[in-house]
Amino acid sequence: MASVPLKRRRGRSFGEEAQGAAAPSPPLSRFPEFTLYLAERRMGRMRRAFLTELARGKGFRVDEVYSPQVTHVLMEDASGAEASDYLDRVLGASQSLQKPLLLDISWLTESIGRGKPVPVEAKYCLGIPELLKNQVPPVSMPAYACQRHTPLNHHNFHLTEALETLAEAADFEGSQGRFISFHRAASVLKALPDPITNMSQLHGLPHIGDHSSRIIQELLEHGVSNEVETIKLSKRYQTMKLFTQIFGVGVKTADRWYQEGLRTLDDLQKHSRKLTRQQEAGIHHFEDLNTPVYRHEADAIQQIVEEVVQQMLPGARVILAGGFRRGKPHGHDVDFLITHPVEGLEAGLLSKVMGRLESQGLVLYRHTQSPKNPDNTAFQSTAMDDYEKCFSILWFPKSPTTSSHLEAGESSRDGKAVRVDFVVTPISQFAFALLGWTGSQYFERELRRFSLNREEAAAE
Repeated sequence: MASVPLKRRRGRSFGEEAQGAAAPSPPLSRFPEFTLYLAERRMGRMRRAFLTELARGKGFRVDEVYSPQVTHVLMEDASGAEASDYLDRVLGASQSLQKPLLLDISWLTESIGRGKPVPVEAKYCLGIPELLKNQVPPVSMPAYACQRHTPLNHHNFHLTEALETLAEAADFEGSQGRFISFHRAASVLKALPDPITNMSQLHGLPHIGDHSSRIIQELLEHGVSNEVETIKLSKRYQTMKLFTQIFGVGVKTADRWYQEGLRTLDDLQKHSRKLTRQQEAGIHHFEDLNTPVYRHEADAIQQIVEEVVQQMLPGARVILAGGFRRGKPHGHDVDFLITHPVEGLEAGLLSKVMGRLESQGLVLYRHTQSPKNPDNTAFQSTAMDDYEKCFSILWFPKSPTTSSHLEAGESSRDGKAVRVDFVVTPISQFAFALLGWTGSQYFERELRRFSLNREEAAAE
């Protein structure tokens, strides 16, 4: 019998692989929010089967046939137009409002290599599903925070809070590089005009590194980050956060106490020999000093200070600085700048003001720093801030008459202790002092970095 030639099998079109009998149920997925479907066209059956097996081995769910549960469609060697046409043909009859992402197969191979889904960046995207068509175009973002408009009430609080927790934890561990990296990423998100809802919106933004991207992706997909939650629950983080909230305690001191086995405020009080006078005051007034100070309270304290300043030096000015000047409704301390229109008359004013406040029973603690440069002439000192300062804890009475019955350093409970910093500056340096003491610390750091880079560029 003559042999019968085999009939050549016709290749499948874009949509045919979505038809036919349902495949067996795929194994359980490590990433339940991802359901993948690999389009066979141009990929080939063997390569498709090989990649499917690899992906499932890493914990991905890969469906053999398309269904409304598919979240990501992977294609090989397809243009954006072909991907959009595929979406129309295969999904045209679907009633699902949630359209899948159309991605190049390189997204899957990269994810397999890392053992988990990588962020969906623009370089992987082939088509734009209806869900993303109304998103705003990529934002042009200056590299320096001092060049950006950053509103107090921004759109990405849940993302920046997590990144700032990571920054704080890095600071506790002495990792300044990671501390700055997370702060820079959070600062960029604060300046965005819209909330981040998809990883593709991060494309082109400065300072969003791989670690920050992974945290953001996890938050977008799950609402929480395991890494951030683990840090928050760690004993070291909780203890370091508690200790650094004490007035007069920095990271190095908090770390030393932790290494010595101290964990609570009671532990510190039992080892009071280890405390400075400032730290003793911080622990004694810990509850008050960690209670928010509201704007109306800061304004009331300013009235008290202004009255005393005018008694000591008529014509002097008292300016509320810090976070309140940036528009914050509350904070944990109050900063005042004091100056006089006549250069030099401000000299010696701070000690007189503090003496009068102390005589009124309003000073619970104070530490004064005199300028290293007595002339205090602009640009003579290498120190960025060489002004006369006083870091204090004042008693803010609810009733104006309360303080008249108190001795210096004492307090009654119809008021609260408040951290108040005083800075006295000559009028010739007032503008620089106002900029420096308005903050924030990150803004000032970025301003110095920007200025330094400008100087280096000008020198080249």
